[in-house]
Amino acid sequence: MDINDNNFRILTDYLANTLNPDPSVRRPAEQFLETVGHNRNFPQLLLMLIDKDEVDMTIRVAGAIAFKNYIKRNWGRNFDNPDEPDRIHESDREAIKKMIVPMMLKSPIQLQKQFSDAIKIIGKYDFPKKWPELMDEMIEKFQTGDFHVINGVLKTAHSLFKRYRYEFKSQELWEEIKLVLDKFAKPLTDLLLATLNLKTTHGNNEAALKIIYGSLELMCKVFYSLNSQDLPEFFEDNMQTWMKTFHELLVTDVPFLKTTDDEEAGTLEMLRSQICDNITLYAQKYDEEFAPFMQQFVTAVWELLVNTGQQPKYDALVTNALHFLSTVAGRQQYRGLFQDPNVLASICEKVIVPNMDFRNSDEELFEDNPEEYIRKDIEGSDIDTRRRAVSDLLRTLSSHFEEKIIELFSQYLNMLLERFKADPKNNWRAKDTAIYLVTTLAAKGATQKHGVTQASQLVPLPQFCQSDILPELERLDINELPVLKADALKFLMTFRTVLGQQIISTIPQVIRHLNADSFVVHSYAACNLEKMLIMKDASGNNIITQEILAPFAGSAIEGLFQALTKANSNENEYVMKAIMRTFNTLNEHSMPYMAAALPKLTEILTQVSKNPSKPHFNHYLFEAIALAIKIVCKIEPNAVSSFEEALFPQFQYILQNDIMEFLPYVFQLLSLLMEIRQTIGQVPEPYFALFPCLLSPILWERPGNITPLMRLLCTFVKQASPQIKAQGKLMSVLGVFQKMIASKANDHEGFYLLQNLISYYPREDLDQIMPQVFTLLFQRLSSSKTTKFVKSLIVLFTFYAAKIGPSELIQLIDGIQNQMFGMVCQRVFITDLNKVSGEIERKIVAIGMSKILCDAPVMLQAPYITHWQSLVQVLIELFELPPDESNIEGDNFIEVDDTAGYQVAYSQLNFASVKKDDPFADVPDIRRFLIEKLSRLQQPEIKSMLQQISSQHQIALQKYANQYGISII
Repeated sequence: MDINDNNFRILTDYLANTLNPDPSVRRPAEQFLETVGHNRNFPQLLLMLIDKDEVDMTIRVAGAIAFKNYIKRNWGRNFDNPDEPDRIHESDREAIKKMIVPMMLKSPIQLQKQFSDAIKIIGKYDFPKKWPELMDEMIEKFQTGDFHVINGVLKTAHSLFKRYRYEFKSQELWEEIKLVLDKFAKPLTDLLLATLNLKTTHGNNEAALKIIYGSLELMCKVFYSLNSQDLPEFFEDNMQTWMKTFHELLVTDVPFLKTTDDEEAGTLEMLRSQICDNITLYAQKYDEEFAPFMQQFVTAVWELLVNTGQQPKYDALVTNALHFLSTVAGRQQYRGLFQDPNVLASICEKVIVPNMDFRNSDEELFEDNPEEYIRKDIEGSDIDTRRRAVSDLLRTLSSHFEEKIIELFSQYLNMLLERFKADPKNNWRAKDTAIYLVTTLAAKGATQKHGVTQASQLVPLPQFCQSDILPELERLDINELPVLKADALKFLMTFRTVLGQQIISTIPQVIRHLNADSFVVHSYAACNLEKMLIMKDASGNNIITQEILAPFAGSAIEGLFQALTKANSNENEYVMKAIMRTFNTLNEHSMPYMAAALPKLTEILTQVSKNPSKPHFNHYLFEAIALAIKIVCKIEPNAVSSFEEALFPQFQYILQNDIMEFLPYVFQLLSLLMEIRQTIGQVPEPYFALFPCLLSPILWERPGNITPLMRLLCTFVKQASPQIKAQGKLMSVLGVFQKMIASKANDHEGFYLLQNLISYYPREDLDQIMPQVFTLLFQRLSSSKTTKFVKSLIVLFTFYAAKIGPSELIQLIDGIQNQMFGMVCQRVFITDLNKVSGEIERKIVAIGMSKILCDAPVMLQAPYITHWQSLVQVLIELFELPPDESNIEGDNFIEVDDTAGYQVAYSQLNFASVKKDDPFADVPDIRRFLIEKLSRLQQPEIKSMLQQISSQHQIALQKYANQYGISII
């Protein structure tokens, strides 16, 4: 791709189109950029375009995002998939590394972020070994004195080193960190001290102070990353310097940096928040070295908390400060700082209570951004909230001083409830705090699946539920005091296991609140219903059965679909999940409501297909559709025609418009419909019209499509092989097989396809091409053998022997190379047979190997008879031993296909899944099958050979013979 003005213009136009809201314009532009990205010079051309000041900034930003995605998609691809050709030319790789740092440092802030992320990705693979000059290039910029450049370097360092916070320890990682520390730690410390001096010099310059404090925050972030794995010697030696600086920055007020904005955190708040993070790290991991500084930091953080307001801009700071106190309170050696009753009372009054109250900002979030409110409140993403942090502190204190804490908060709880009762309309926040307090202190042990399973003695939960929770749900107006409604529903969810049978009596009230106007309330009602329906008793049975739910079925299903019509709730994942779970619990009891529900589900599918945006909602929608198909067609198989009539237009739209997010789901539903068709013995023409599309190479390029698409293709092979033959599509099907076999990630799918062809495709046609197929398999075996491939190959060979015949298998393999089957016996069967795992797979191997041993005359003649005893022994080991889980030597293949860039993942639909077929269901006992086969052999030398196998194998064989009353030795 030449670097010229014409290509700049073309690239500009396509980047502009990627910003177009119209998918018909946007998607082709995105596909074009992905396609031309493989051309030499493309990344250089893109970088030069981004660097042009005269280009519109929106195009430059779009280009920077496209560049970052290009790097994400391609830079590590060759590293992760060494069998694939490199998608980035070596000259482009070198050019990118030379251009990107200088460009990032001089770019506007909105471009810096994208470049910094790209450097992080490149650094993951190339730094430091393939990019040793990067560190020197960055350190050199510290001397410029230009804080735009220095901050760019610090942002890059933060991006590069951030992974040290979570990487697993390894020798390679430690060597890299040591290299970084040797070069970077001292310049970073020198820069810290120099910047502190500038802070004093520019004490009256607001603009300069913002830049200086912004730099200090970045230095603190880099400090955190470099100290995350272990305490570096340099920082231990210079701890006094850093800790003195942290303390000074925590306690020194800077009036110039105080902002009037109540929402957005200012530079000072972000810096102090990061410092709290840093001292928490030291308190957690290096408490012995940090001990001399502990008391002064506890005092500083305590005073900071007492003097910090309730405005949202302080949330991160308060949260991190509370985390620090929780960490300290949890350490045995510092517990004495908190055990004084007066100290605990002071913490309760001045820190815990103020930060537990429901604030105006919380109410705004509840009303204006309810999805975010829910994520924070019940999904566990509240880790950065005051309430979560103060709850953690309270639980820590309670675990050590439970009696005193419960005594303190019991009084406070009563006071809150009395305040609410005095004026419910105006004092509802008091009850919200009371419920939150009970939820925090009462919950001692919990799981995601069961909610709270252990409770403290703060209050008797069933009585509290009866006296203070249910009255909120029993109010006539379901829209009155919505926050308390949500609190009550959350309480039921949280303590559902502890409340046990009491939860059943709440079903009508929960269903009633599906009609609430508040997004949070009807979402919590749906979530509550869904959680109730998966509750189990001690025996593992559902607490809420079909019979219990059936009287409420109509109101539940109607309420759930009604909730989807509420404002902003048309793609509410909690409601759709509850619909799915309700159908599943009711099963055939849902039949009377399906006539109304199915058109609504189809209509929803029509709408979301236009612009898929909520992955969880979409998944539960397809699950609900799959479940509806199964429920209805189980009772009335011919109803499959009605589903096809309703769904095919949508499937066609999804396929024609290449809606990637939905294709894996469509393939699964088509497979499900075809499998139901099999029971009534006909496949209509629309399926055959679809078949050629399934062979389109682009569909098989996407990892998320492969498993469901292969299932669908195999369903066609199983049910419509004559039509495939009539259309002359066998070679296209084998093209798919060849592509799968060539991939280490997907070769098992190729074997699955081949087994189906062997089982269902006309044999006279298949026999003609099987030599080429087996040749491909042997080529792959010799070029890039993996454990998974060998296991699949053993299953295939024994499957062929069991289905077609052992003599035919031997003849086919020997036809490729004379006496090649002997090498298969020696190097594949004898060495690796017991690596095969999976009940059905091991059964296939046992049956196929029994036939090879007993039904192939050539195995009882030279030269193959020399392998006979060894094969008997490995077959007995397959019966007697667990699968051998060791890998074949040299097999370093990682199962996860780490494809860089955006890819639609394969999401298995639970209710569209199919039970794995047993191709030899007529053989109930594989040991008896072997013994009966051996007993029919007439050759006298067989008995002699069996007597020469090892004593352990003879004992096992004799045990089988005695069990079935058959004589063989």
